[in-house]
Amino acid sequence: MPQITFPQGFLWGAATAAYQIEGAVAEDGRGPSIWDTFSHQPGAVLCGDTGDIACDHYHRWESDLDLLVDLGVGSYRFSISWSRIFPTGSGAINEAGLDFYDKLVDGLVARGIKPMVTLYHWDLPQALQDVGGWVNRDTTDRFVEYARAVHARLGDRVTHWLTFNEPYCTAFVGNLEGRHAPGIKDESTAITVLHHLLLAHGKAVAALRADGVVGQVGITCNLTSPHPATDTAADTAAWRRLDLYENRLFLDPLFHGRYPEDARAYYEGISDFSFVHAGDLEKIAQPIDYFGINYYERHLVEADPGDPVRGWRRVMDAHPTTVGIGVHPEGLREILQRVSSEYTTLPLIITETGISLHDYANPEGDIHDAERIDFYEGHMRAAHDAIENGVNLIGFYPWSLMDNFEWAWGYAYRFGMYYVDYATQARTPKDSARWFAQVTRANGIG
Repeated sequence: MPQITFPQGFLWGAATAAYQIEGAVAEDGRGPSIWDTFSHQPGAVLCGDTGDIACDHYHRWESDLDLLVDLGVGSYRFSISWSRIFPTGSGAINEAGLDFYDKLVDGLVARGIKPMVTLYHWDLPQALQDVGGWVNRDTTDRFVEYARAVHARLGDRVTHWLTFNEPYCTAFVGNLEGRHAPGIKDESTAITVLHHLLLAHGKAVAALRADGVVGQVGITCNLTSPHPATDTAADTAAWRRLDLYENRLFLDPLFHGRYPEDARAYYEGISDFSFVHAGDLEKIAQPIDYFGINYYERHLVEADPGDPVRGWRRVMDAHPTTVGIGVHPEGLREILQRVSSEYTTLPLIITETGISLHDYANPEGDIHDAERIDFYEGHMRAAHDAIENGVNLIGFYPWSLMDNFEWAWGYAYRFGMYYVDYATQARTPKDSARWFAQVTRANGIG
């Protein structure tokens, strides 16, 4: 295949999230989050796994940062545990929690690696969930307090901020499907949560600006590239509904300052959108510096005969991965070009993409993951195609730096470039880690 090179200064990174790797859930004043509660509920997580220990990153952070040096990345995306900073979601700051992230950021800077901080990666303090969670509008103000506290300690060194990771998953996977914390299954709750997440984002952006933030500020959304299975009116209508649900409900408020025209009709009888107060949409559409995109899915959509008014069905991919989705690098290019042409010319960063495999160490101790290398190469080439077509793409962050607690899948699925033996906590580079290190140093693919 032809050699490709990315623009000078392109950000190569790696990504993790606090609850998925840190462990130490009851140390140094940390309070419980909704994922501590949810993962301990029987049947909530595969095999009853929890994040109590995870990758023990809380104690192994220094050697984990050295893995980033080995990868040759210029940036590291990680999240802050809200309940380490405010054990009950608000009130007095737990300085010990900030101390941990202070050391982490210093360690990154010392290694010449730019910190990208995700303020919210799904782990709401349980105390806030006890008073309504994200369905409670007051939580948006608690989030602002938290964001300002983190910025006050770390803001002089953090180059990139993300307010939220994948509000879709918090709203719909956690509050409609119930597969993620807090495990609620209510559509009215879910759409209210969605609005409050976006509102909290806008409020936090304004607060960070008021506090003199010097780093770039953005948000990351998981977007899909859906296509109608046929050109029939029924499949086209189903595709339009799914696109509303997975993409436009987030993109339109963030970049156009309004909900899509078909949103209220879609939720008729479920929500009257009374949660939208005067001025909310202007706050949500606060100017940002860049936009993060997480990409995993491109799918065909067909009508659901059982629900022709509101339904859709995703067509099963012919060659699904371990998590039941296909590998379609072209979907990444489609999303990048769509966002760039329809929504914003801001810099875009691929803040996550990756593949789960049943990785194992062979008798020689090697972890061969050729499928992951193929996955990354295909997606990097799709990203490069988008750049060639005029998309302002400035970074690529694989998910994930290391194997970790994969939410409701527990430890059964491995996305990492480093293999984690959870019994010993040893980290071993997979073939993909060695390959990625070559890419970052060459700034492209040979």
